[in-house]
Amino acid sequence: MQITDTIAAISTGMNNAGIGIIRISGVRSFEIASRIFRTVSGKQIKEFESHKVYYGYITDKEIIDEVLLIALRSPRSYTAEDTIEIDCHGGNTVMRRILRTVIDNGARPAEPGEFTKRAFLNGRIDLSEAEAVIDIINSKNTYSLDNSMKQLTGKLHDKITDIRNRIKYEIAHIEAALDDPEHYDLNGYYDELSVKTDRIIDEITHMRKSFKEGKILSEGINTVILGKPNVGKSSLLNILTGEESAIVTEIAGTTRDVLEQDIIINGLTLKLMDTAGIRETEDTVEKIGVQRAYKYADEADLIIMLIDSSVPVDENDIALFDYIKDKNSVILLNKSDLPVMIAKDDVKKHTDKPVMSISAKEEEGIEEFKTFIEKMFTDGMIDYNDEVIITNERHLILIDEAINSLNEVMTGIASGMPEDLISIDLTNAYYSLGAITGEKVGEDIINEIFSKFCMGK
Repeated sequence: MQITDTIAAISTGMNNAGIGIIRISGVRSFEIASRIFRTVSGKQIKEFESHKVYYGYITDKEIIDEVLLIALRSPRSYTAEDTIEIDCHGGNTVMRRILRTVIDNGARPAEPGEFTKRAFLNGRIDLSEAEAVIDIINSKNTYSLDNSMKQLTGKLHDKITDIRNRIKYEIAHIEAALDDPEHYDLNGYYDELSVKTDRIIDEITHMRKSFKEGKILSEGINTVILGKPNVGKSSLLNILTGEESAIVTEIAGTTRDVLEQDIIINGLTLKLMDTAGIRETEDTVEKIGVQRAYKYADEADLIIMLIDSSVPVDENDIALFDYIKDKNSVILLNKSDLPVMIAKDDVKKHTDKPVMSISAKEEEGIEEFKTFIEKMFTDGMIDYNDEVIITNERHLILIDEAINSLNEVMTGIASGMPEDLISIDLTNAYYSLGAITGEKVGEDIINEIFSKFCMGK
């Protein structure tokens, strides 16, 4: 694709800051910059060395700002085009005026994500790596950031390319045999192809299985705090968030609705919901709150059941033990600073869920609880050193398409279908996987992906 125009945008946030960056990319970048940038020494931009920083002024009949300018010559830039980056003072007025000056001298305003789109169209990155850029920007925790960086540096690309090359080899082998049967023999080939296809299905299926865990760890663990009224649910929420998110009183039933807050625990995001106290009640508003608590708990990735350890277990606790028996849960015995009426062994008589003691009031046991949650969601689930983790819905759909096509290959082999039909299913799998990295992807999908980017990226 031939790109002939030059684009520009502010690439930093539009809040007043110490530094702002205006990015220019395209064939006229150096020409435009030479019209508006002046060095103290009088050195011309055409003489600048690539990837070096130069000091000077942006001017438009008068000096607009004192800046640093970086000239990045094609193809060694983010977009693989000639690029200019202007580091100026980070005030809204000065950044907008510099951008206006750049546009007046021949650039056009960039569309959202257009710099990254050009990097993709110019072949510097593939589509999965481009999607990783927006994932990095939107990362909510260290696990999300680490996974996005692996995708940006090509781990997913390398895995998909390896699998596609193996599929392509089999397609070529079949096509060659059909075109030149005298020199290529397909006798016994189906047994060999079956083993290879089965191995590829296992690999892709393993990638697919990472989606649920990867999605949870990248977007957040939907977490619901359940318990009777006045067991300390709101106090726990406030401690974990580090602020007074919920009203805490001695009056049972203070929380009537669901309070939501995102928190970071040891690098994981918990989408934490404090719910109304679970108990039999005739209060209409409180009853609605209890119904909502169960609704959110039914959809949760994690339930934290809180018990007041200073009072005996009652029928409300036992009902909750039964409710969480098939759910991913942890039980916290709160108020360990008070005389204990319920010990861990007492709870273990009713449930096999993990049990920990804490004091929300004294903030005791909280760090141990955080460590436990981290291990619960990371130990044995995903090897973050080497694993290719799928978190993108588009990738998941394409992987499912590839698995379906490869299963058709296995069915065809088992039923003795002709080789040319087997080749069609192999080709379908090949193109489904290729769409992950951007091959044979329609312009509408490309535009949709890059429209989610911010303006300067």
